Amino acid sequence: MILISGSSEREIVDLQQGDYEEMDQLAIAKPLCKAAFRVLHAEDIGIGVARAIRAAVSGRPGGVYLDLPAKLLAQSLDTEAGAKTLIKVVDPAPRQIPAPDAIQRALRLLAGAKRPLIILGKGAAYAQADTEIRALIEQTRIPYLPMSMAKGLLPDTHEQSAAAARSYVLPEADVVMLVGARLNWLLSHGKGKTWGRQKFIQIDISPTEADSNVPIDAPVIGDIGSCVSALLDGIKAAGGGWPQPSADWLGAISERKGKNIAKMAQTLAGNPTPMNFHSALNVVRDIVKANPEAMLVNEGANALDFTRSIVDMYKPRKRIDVGTWGVMGIGMGFAVAAAIESGQPVIAIEGDSAFGFSGMEVETICRYNLPVCIVIFNNNGVYKGTDVNPSGGPDVAPTVFVKGARYELLMQAFGGVGVQATTPAELRKAMEEAVRSRKPTLINAVIDETAGTESGRITSLNPKSAKK
Repeated sequence: MILISGSSEREIVDLQQGDYEEMDQLAIAKPLCKAAFRVLHAEDIGIGVARAIRAAVSGRPGGVYLDLPAKLLAQSLDTEAGAKTLIKVVDPAPRQIPAPDAIQRALRLLAGAKRPLIILGKGAAYAQADTEIRALIEQTRIPYLPMSMAKGLLPDTHEQSAAAARSYVLPEADVVMLVGARLNWLLSHGKGKTWGRQKFIQIDISPTEADSNVPIDAPVIGDIGSCVSALLDGIKAAGGGWPQPSADWLGAISERKGKNIAKMAQTLAGNPTPMNFHSALNVVRDIVKANPEAMLVNEGANALDFTRSIVDMYKPRKRIDVGTWGVMGIGMGFAVAAAIESGQPVIAIEGDSAFGFSGMEVETICRYNLPVCIVIFNNNGVYKGTDVNPSGGPDVAPTVFVKGARYELLMQAFGGVGVQATTPAELRKAMEEAVRSRKPTLINAVIDETAGTESGRITSLNPKSAKK
């Protein structure tokens, strides 16, 4: 994304003389985005835009800020002279071919693995090398684990998906190939009891990503499409002699997957009153399966964690969530963008706390009559609605919201469809109608206020008193 913004007069800002909205916007933007530029002369606008485009889409994609001070906006150019300053950006995201020795090193390590595992990150989804990635997985028969926004690169129901055995495959794998995935907090930094003593192959477009948390035994630097294609060429050159994962490894994964899937199916089949996260998400799971082209936006605490593990994705780049930073407030903006960009129905699964950060954007959704179905899991609070004020005062606990909030009335106030659902049947009916009609819809899905659980085990970080 490129953000173009006007800014106050430079000479006043630099002397801090108190201009209207005085702020050094360029300085603020620089540490927060991939690149930031300022254009001072009209004849340089073409250069500024070209640089912004290249910075945004080349290498690892990222946001770019382009600053246009007030004095620039009043400048003018002759039409013919202005046309000559415009630049047609040629090949803004060129292929980055991996080094042959890096490919051979990765292949040797992968060929020697008995318990290999592939982890697909959102970089793999961004790369749009879907055919190559699928070929690599299916030709090698290596189990794979998709990170949240890589779900759907292959259907989550694919037989080689190890998502249902995640806690087993991470510590037990002997070689792990990271494809556009980073060993950050989402993967416990590659350390601790989550992991074992495996070796790592890392495919990434950024060379500085390697060794950021643990040693990378075989870094492969380049764009993912080129890297995976080179690996496939190496595997093809081996003919029929390319080694397959051990039968014991595949059997152990299959056994654990079967047990966990059966256990989850039993949980999802429950019909408690009031609804809980599982019974509500069983409905969402069915709606997404019936509408695989729909975009799924997801944010919250429990609403994010449970949706990520329960709702299967079938198509690539159909799931958008909070990503690496784990921030809340992105849901409604993402939903608006997804509806406009894709033209497909959007299903936004929101925690009640997360929705509160950007909920007024339902006015935008209604104003443009966007096909967005918002489902708010309303359990009266953050995690749950039963916490007690630890100070003993008359106010409710900081994590508790207004009981029985009628979120659906907010959507109705702007002319959209608002529905309160207290049972799975009501939720299913409302979601099916929302997707069918493509009308802006908000469903207030009331769930058990005791159903939530602490996300991230934050209270475990509190200091403990010494044992006596």
